[in-house]
Order: sequence, then structure tokens, then C-alpha cells
Amino acid sequence: MKVILKRHIILALILLLSLNFSCAQQKSVVASNKANPSQYLDSLKTKLKVKWPKNHTINLVFHGHSVPTGYTTGGVLDRLNAYPYRTLKKVNDFYPYSVVNTITTSIGGEQAEQGAKRFKDEVLNHKPDVLFIDYGLNDRSIGLERAKVAWEQMIQDALAYGTKVILLTPTPDLKEDITSDETPLAQHSEQIRALAKKYNIGLVDSYALFKALAEIQPLRGYMSQNNHINQKGHQFVADAIFEYFKL
Repeated sequence: MKVILKRHIILALILLLSLNFSCAQQKSVVASNKANPSQYLDSLKTKLKVKWPKNHTINLVFHGHSVPTGYTTGGVLDRLNAYPYRTLKKVNDFYPYSVVNTITTSIGGEQAEQGAKRFKDEVLNHKPDVLFIDYGLNDRSIGLERAKVAWEQMIQDALAYGTKVILLTPTPDLKEDITSDETPLAQHSEQIRALAKKYNIGLVDSYALFKALAEIQPLRGYMSQNNHINQKGHQFVADAIFEYFKL
């Protein structure tokens, strides 16, 4: 009887160890399937430190809708204070020997399907070293399924070209409750996070950052209108993007 009991205990321990090992393997796969902001642009950061005459131009391309384009309110633009150019300022200050271009291929009012149609001719032609995609706000008009198809097309084309890709979840729309996980923006944000994991590329989770911010202060101070961030909001996004460029 004691021998049988001992065998059962040993079998139970073996089963438990195998389950733990399996879980550890799954966690390892999940962890490796997520680009690390401190490492994702390591090869680029090396190039950014090179001095003249061995340095060369680095192109940061921002593709999306009205927010990266710099629209504020009433059709007025403030391009130099939009996050693509605020990112350029931070990168240039941090890497003073670098030659960096910020190029915006974004169009106000556009959604991802429209952006995907002109992707090869109007985005990849700029030879991006890093590509940022920000369409979440406007993709509400086409829904999750169609948006996913368009995002995946752009991601695949960019990776095939050899570009580093960083996706952005949407900035807020004050007409939606940012504390809810059921809103269209929350659902698009979750889809964008999933795409970043699937393709092991970069992610700037603007929506999550603004959601956390909303817990301690009103977001109105970061907005120029209900769906466009102001200079303060753009700086908030640029600071998050810059995490990828830190040494």
C-alpha cells in the first residue's frame, strides 16, 4: 500500500513539474513576442551616434490622420508642435551629431484603408528607417475587421522593405469614456496592441497612457478639441515615442 501511494505521489510531482515547465515556456514565448522599447531600435541608435563624415540621413516617417498632421481646431494646423516634430527635436537634442528627417505622410480625415492604398507609392518611397502608424481615431468609421486588414498590409509591406515599425494606439476623443473597455477606441487600441505582439514590432500605447492620466487629472487640458490633442498632448505622445530612442 505504501509503495502504491509513493508511486502516486511521484507521478503527481512529475505532472506538476511538467505543467510548470509548460507555463514557463508559454510565458517565455509571450515575452519574446513583444518588442522591448530599450532594444528595438538598437541598430538605429548606433547610427545616430556616428559623427560626420561617416553619418548618414535617418528618416522617421509618420503615417496616419489629422493628429500627426498637426490639426488643432477649426481647420488650423500647428505642424511644428505636433508630435512628429516634437519627436525630431528630442532625438536631435539627444543625438547632436545625427542628421534626422521627420516626414509626415499623414492626411487629415483619412482612415487605414485609404492609407494602405497609397502606402507603397507615398510612404515607402521616402525610405523610412522607422515608420510610425496612427489611424485608430478614424478607423472607427470602418470597423475593426477592415482596419485590421489595412494595418496588417502596411505592417507586412514595411517589414518586407526592412523598416522598423512602431504602432500607436489612438489619442483620446472626449466624446468617448476613456475609462471604459467597451468603447470603439478601446477596442481598436486592443487590436493595435495585438498586432504589435503578433509582428514583434514597436508599440506606443497612447490610449493607455492617456487613460492612466485621466485618473489623476482632466484630459481637457491636453486637448484642442474633442478629438485633437493640443501642444501639451503632443508633447505627452512625443515623450512616449522617445522611450525607443533612449540609450
